Amino acid sequence: MMKTMVLGALILSAAAGYAQESRQDASFSATGLFGPQVNGNDVQLNSTGALGLLASYRYMLTPRSALEVNYSFAQNNEKYATSYLPYGRVHAREQEITGAYVFSLNFKKNYNPFLEAGVGGLIYTPIHDYGTNLLDTKQNTNVGGLFGGGLAYELSPSWDLRFEYRGFIAKAPDFGLANFKTNRYEIISTPAIGIAYHF
Repeated sequence: MMKTMVLGALILSAAAGYAQESRQDASFSATGLFGPQVNGNDVQLNSTGALGLLASYRYMLTPRSALEVNYSFAQNNEKYATSYLPYGRVHAREQEITGAYVFSLNFKKNYNPFLEAGVGGLIYTPIHDYGTNLLDTKQNTNVGGLFGGGLAYELSPSWDLRFEYRGFIAKAPDFGLANFKTNRYEIISTPAIGIAYHF
């Protein structure tokens, strides 16, 4: 009987300790948006760099493994050149909605490097203003893959700074215009720096 009571007390204390650990976090980051030059199908696409915002939520499955959902927002200009249209310009809103698996390590007390991989979509929405010279453009949603890695620096048990490189591979947007189809994939780089709150 005494052994059963001691064992029960140990299990309850371990469960209470586990319940007090932070298993979730929410982070907000500033991001950069950098796309490569894409050439294909007699079309050249150049994306201008831009600044954006990233919001993420992580749920820890184990001390090293987590699931993450992300939403990011930025605006940039997509510039197209073809043999008959040397200067096509689309001012676009670019949104990312992704889910990822995150693997992290503890290193030297406050440093926590991590890697992530996942899938999701990029939504390109044309903005019909002075930055767009083609008014028949339409919204694109391109499915692709997210990958990256970074470092979380623990400021306190509840807060950390997060530095990361994020890449997204997807088909280059064409905004619903057959003449803008490159039929090529691009890797969009979105480095980010932000702060995370654990709860």
